[in-house]
Amino acid sequence: MDGLAEAIGSVREIRPRPDAVLVTGDLADHASDDEYEQLREMLTALDAPIHVLPGNHDDRRALSRHFGVPDAGGEPVYHSVDLGPLRLVLLDTTIPGEDSGALGSDQLDWLDTELAEAPDTLTLIALHHPPLVTGMALWDAIGLEADDRDRLGAVIERHPQVRCLVGGHFHRTITGELGGKTVLAVPSTYAQSLLDFTLDQLELAAEPAAFALHTVVDAELVSHIQVVR
Repeated sequence: MDGLAEAIGSVREIRPRPDAVLVTGDLADHASDDEYEQLREMLTALDAPIHVLPGNHDDRRALSRHFGVPDAGGEPVYHSVDLGPLRLVLLDTTIPGEDSGALGSDQLDWLDTELAEAPDTLTLIALHHPPLVTGMALWDAIGLEADDRDRLGAVIERHPQVRCLVGGHFHRTITGELGGKTVLAVPSTYAQSLLDFTLDQLELAAEPAAFALHTVVDAELVSHIQVVR
C-alpha cells in the first residue's frame, strides 16, 4: 500500500484539484471485503467522486457493495459518466476466474449505441485490459481477446469523439493505437512489470509507482503520466 499512499499524496498536491478519480481495476489482490474497505477509506482523502471498474483480481458484487458500482447480479457492468467537458465510458473486460479479458457482443453493441447518443462530447473509454498487443508473449496471452479487440476497434472508428482508451493490467506505461484512437496502459501504484520480451514467467521490477492525469485542454484530451518518487 506504500505506493498507493504516495500516489494519493501526489494527487492531493495537484492544482487545480482533479474533478474525479478513475481506478481501472485490480483494486484488491484477493477481492476481500477488508481489502476493499481499506482502499475506500484511503481514497476518501482525495475528496473527489471515485469511478471504478473491475480487474481480473476483483469481484463485481464486492465493488457494488463498497463503491456503489451498479449491481448486475454478477454480470458485466458497463456505464457512462458525464464529467462536464468529458464523457467517461467504463467497460467491463473481466472473465470470472480468468486473467485474460473479453467484452462480448452485448457490451460492444451497447457501446456503439451509447457513443452514438453523444457524438459531440469528448470521450474517454476506460477498461481494465488495454486493447493492445505488447510484444511480450506472457502479457499478450492474458490480454483482451483478439476478436474483441478487433471488434472494439471497428466500433470506436465510427465515433470520432472518442480520443483515448485507457486501462491498467500490464503494470507499465505502454501506448498504442486502435481504430485510429490512442490506447494508453497506465503504470501501477503497486509494482511495475519488467520490460523483457524473452521472459518465461512474469516478473515485477523495482520501479516507482505512477498514475495518469487526464485533462481537457483547448477542447482536446491530454494525458500525463506522473511518477511517484
